[in-house]
Amino acid sequence: MTNHKRIGRRQFSTEAVLLAGAASILPQLPLGRVRAAGPSKLKVGVLLPRSGLQALIGQSCQKGADLAPEVIKSALGVDIELMNADTESNADTARTRAERLIEEGANVLVGAFDSGHTAAVAQVAEQRGIPHIVNIAGAPQITEQGYKFVFRNFPTAPELGRSGLALLSDIFKTSGVTPANAVFMHVNDTFGQAMAKGVEATLPGLNLPFKLLSTIPYDPAAKDLTVEVSKAKATKAELLLLVCRLNDAIVLRKEMVKQRFNPMAVVSPGSPGLYEEQFTKSLGKHATYAISNTVWYNPKSEMTKLVAAAFKKKDSKSELAFHAANVGYTFDAILIAADAFKRAKTTDPKALAEAIRQTNIPANVRMSLGGPIAFNAKGQVEGNRSAVIQNLDGKPTVTLPTDVAEGKLVFPSPEFKKA
Repeated sequence: MTNHKRIGRRQFSTEAVLLAGAASILPQLPLGRVRAAGPSKLKVGVLLPRSGLQALIGQSCQKGADLAPEVIKSALGVDIELMNADTESNADTARTRAERLIEEGANVLVGAFDSGHTAAVAQVAEQRGIPHIVNIAGAPQITEQGYKFVFRNFPTAPELGRSGLALLSDIFKTSGVTPANAVFMHVNDTFGQAMAKGVEATLPGLNLPFKLLSTIPYDPAAKDLTVEVSKAKATKAELLLLVCRLNDAIVLRKEMVKQRFNPMAVVSPGSPGLYEEQFTKSLGKHATYAISNTVWYNPKSEMTKLVAAAFKKKDSKSELAFHAANVGYTFDAILIAADAFKRAKTTDPKALAEAIRQTNIPANVRMSLGGPIAFNAKGQVEGNRSAVIQNLDGKPTVTLPTDVAEGKLVFPSPEFKKA
């Protein structure tokens, strides 16, 4: 007897969305047809911190990688084989795992979220002549080394900071409320230090209406931030600017609640942490109203709709919004690799690198928010766009700019009380 598998309405609808979306995207990509004699599959080595201090963010990025083969197959007709490696939140491990992936046959590397880990992987890729597409990492030096095999579709830390700070003006204008002063706290790792330098260099030229009272660095691995929060509270600042990671953001916010430090808002000008799922799960109502001025996915992009459908099909218990930037930029990194492979018609590393260098993916085809994906001479994409993301109704929500907004900004926080 033939066993006919019954297809439910929900499954059919999801698959229909994927196919329809793929049909609308395919004509927009500048792709050639793969020759029958060419390689049939691209092996992508994905390096992420799936364990250790940054495990939750690494696992979030992994969701974008896991969705890529199905969506890219339907949209581009390219077969992707993922070769996943855990950097264990350690730069030395990232280096050795990159070496191993290359030895095992990876045609291109993607990763590795943390700037220090990414710099280590980039060195390996350049030495071995294997293309490396950075999913997320903001340290400027990654694309300032003159590398020929390293490409980044993610803004540098100064660009992130500049965009995040500039969006403060939009927040003040929209709300009609302006803080008189601010305190700046930041993690002291590679990314945090790069962001701090960017804030220091950019802030004076933006003519923002508040005075920066103090800058307070701290260890992202700290289990106790009592002293640092006390220093911040003592400034009586009305606004807290925060460059953080996930775990330290939770520790810091709990300490703020304990010390009753209630500024007008907690705003991150371009870092992860505040919009992560675990931040909301750990803090409940105290996660509400936190703001991240950062890169995000474009909710109106055709590719985002494809990925959202695939995400819901694979993980109905979670919200894509909690993984927006992590999924978006990791997915786009693999999309870049697939697009180049289809045009190059080969897995030869030099030919792949040249094809990546010629990338031109339209803005409405990429998942992340920004203009077309096209690399400059340094291997850096320009024109990535940030948005104001605020935790509302239990999830991160785009509130500005208005052309991509999904909710209304709340500023200042209802808890704010002038000292």
